[in-house]
Amino acid sequence: MQSWGANDWLVRFLLQRGLAVVYLLAFLVAARQFRPLAGEDGLLPLGDYADRASVTESPSLFVLVPDDRLVGLAAWTGVALSVVALLAGPYWLPAPYAVPAAMALWAALWLLYLSFVNAGRVFYGYGWESMLLETGFLAVFLGAGPTAPPEFVLWLVRWLLFRNMFGAGLIKLRGDDAWRDLTAMDFHYETQPMPNAGSWFAHHLPDRFHRAEVLGNHVVELAIPFLYFAPQPYASLAALATIGFQAWLMGTGNFAWLNFLTMIQSIALFSDDTLAVALPVDAIRAALGVPTGTPAPTPTFLLVLAVALVVLVLALSVRPALNLLSRDQYMNTSFDPLRLVNTYGAFGSITRARYGLVVEGTNAENPGEGDWREYEFRGQPVKTDERPRQWAPFHLRLDWQLWFAAMRSRPGPRERWLTPFLDRLLDGDERVHRLLRDTPFPADDPPEQIRIIRYRYRFTTPEERAETGDWWRRERLDTYVPATSDPGRRTRRRFR
Repeated sequence: MQSWGANDWLVRFLLQRGLAVVYLLAFLVAARQFRPLAGEDGLLPLGDYADRASVTESPSLFVLVPDDRLVGLAAWTGVALSVVALLAGPYWLPAPYAVPAAMALWAALWLLYLSFVNAGRVFYGYGWESMLLETGFLAVFLGAGPTAPPEFVLWLVRWLLFRNMFGAGLIKLRGDDAWRDLTAMDFHYETQPMPNAGSWFAHHLPDRFHRAEVLGNHVVELAIPFLYFAPQPYASLAALATIGFQAWLMGTGNFAWLNFLTMIQSIALFSDDTLAVALPVDAIRAALGVPTGTPAPTPTFLLVLAVALVVLVLALSVRPALNLLSRDQYMNTSFDPLRLVNTYGAFGSITRARYGLVVEGTNAENPGEGDWREYEFRGQPVKTDERPRQWAPFHLRLDWQLWFAAMRSRPGPRERWLTPFLDRLLDGDERVHRLLRDTPFPADDPPEQIRIIRYRYRFTTPEERAETGDWWRRERLDTYVPATSDPGRRTRRRFR
């Protein structure tokens, strides 16, 4: 039955190890951020989710047990299993046990992270969450050890990558005029959710370069994906183009693990033969104790499961495929509660101006403007002289929500977390403080009043930066949340 398996042992090895890194990051983020954001006493309390959700509609361990102790156990178990998958996995087990052990390991990672994504609500409402789950589910069926990976599953990863890239390209063409008149990059670097230092430099590249960037984007997202299904070496060349494109995006912005995960998916486009051009394949196999030469046949039971997986994915792909063809294309949407086959896309619209929220507190009874002191966030600009930092592939969930909130002049339904956030700052909640870069008030001496001011932010010009050292200019627009002090809420808070 060897013909049913691919010989691409190293492709499988690199893909799974890369995916283990993403899982490790995701569970570390959950361990640090989930409880203050969406735990028992989080900004969006876990109990509210458990009261409204059902296991069938929103599968999650936390529907059954909405407890912070289970959250911590699940997060750190995910960290431990990710390290096992990264450093060893089941590769050191005897051949008969390697594949079942690998399937159990990847299935456990998938189930644990599914619990966080469904319970995280708006804080986990990003396309790369479903993308990680979909990639992770396919990894369950890739096998392990010296056996050949099922070729079917590697093709399903290619289909996932196609929907990821082609969906992003289509949503741009169907969306904002800036993608059609080639001006999108005039605004993107400055107005994207979380710029880094590279964004400032990219923003100041010549206009002709920005026009070429947009054309290049359309080629990589709309034309190159059809080569994902081509024979070698064309598929490998498409992988290089995709990886290079994602590397540029990662160097000029912070999109959590979206770009890194897309690079990992691109590994499925290679073959062991093409990888051997650049990598010492035999030396890697020898270091891992895997016999050189042709991999062992794929176990029959895994091939049967792989065929069943293909049937399942094809059936679930109907709505995502129709969505690609629809003028009313949805991006980053799941059509099944397990998020097995999804739609993807990014930046269907381009914002022309950058707005930022600055949270301020004071202990003065009748404060003047000089009495207000600013909180600083990790990824969103506040002070104009603060260099934008590189955070990706790490994920700052609160900072992302602040960017969405700033697009409106007043809080909307999506910002149900905002009032509890201000309440925690009035309480001096140390768990929320740890989500920030800096707080002007220690936990034992919180502010008496708090407010939010909305600003327009712009990158400085090279001349302005040379003169002042500032990365940003800002101008005050309006008061997003007026000064408020509500100590009554504090008595209802429970700290753990």
